[in-house]
Amino acid sequence: MSHNLKADTGWRIWWQLTRPHTLTASFVPVFLGTMIAISTTDIHWPLFFAMLFASMLIQAATNMFNEYYDFARGLDNDKSVGIGGAIVRNGVKPKTVMQLALLLYFISILLGIYICIQTTWLLAVVGAVSMAIGYLYTGGPYPIAYTPFGELFSGIFMGMLIVLIAFFIQSGEITILALLLSIPSMLLVAAIMLSNNIRDLVGDKESGRKTMAILIGRKRAIDVLIGLFSVSYIWIIALVILGVITPWALLVLLSIKKPLSAITVFKMKEHSFEVMPAMKDTALTNTIFGFLLGVALLIEYILL
Repeated sequence: MSHNLKADTGWRIWWQLTRPHTLTASFVPVFLGTMIAISTTDIHWPLFFAMLFASMLIQAATNMFNEYYDFARGLDNDKSVGIGGAIVRNGVKPKTVMQLALLLYFISILLGIYICIQTTWLLAVVGAVSMAIGYLYTGGPYPIAYTPFGELFSGIFMGMLIVLIAFFIQSGEITILALLLSIPSMLLVAAIMLSNNIRDLVGDKESGRKTMAILIGRKRAIDVLIGLFSVSYIWIIALVILGVITPWALLVLLSIKKPLSAITVFKMKEHSFEVMPAMKDTALTNTIFGFLLGVALLIEYILL
């Protein structure tokens, strides 16, 4: 089955190179972490925006490293589904993609320095590790994305850790509540990576990758995806029942249509192009869920 994937032109080439649909994976954890802190401290908005832009730049750079190394290893071609396509379809030189990624990293470092000056230099170590993981996810001799640990690393570093850092730079501490509310973010970012690996299972297997989806098979991988979705919702419901968080947090249930749709598509379709809507719904689950949880905390703060 072939599909006509059009090349982008003009500014769209550079916009698509960032893979904008993935950037919410960095925006939502920053928003959520800040909303967790709002009831305990006055929000330092310059720090919020510095953290937000730094996270989005690192995410965009990570996507560019992904595109560069997938091309360099011969995994991408002009018929590949789900990639940015700047190199294989739009003729951007691989060297340019790498240079742009490093430029975004440099800008994020400057933002990180500002954050450290305002808070603590211990964050420099955390930031450096996070940036290294972003590069090593598809770069280096043993890319994390080619192993069964891609979901684990992405969930921890792009989900949980961003929530906790965003909370810490506002409050100066890490609380049990912040840890508890970062769990769904970790699970749902991992779900995004897993859905990507389910979509690419055949091609990844041919290229020698050893992702979790390949090792346990497509059916079990979908079961794990269902588990990640389910635990995320059950987790919040349990915290509400136990009185740990506001009942407003049940607003997250408004997003449940997206994961149900994603699972339905994954079960009914197999071709990588046909399951693209499921990937989109998985990403939207993370976005809407995290945003609604943050809004719930904001509503509770306003009403108190």
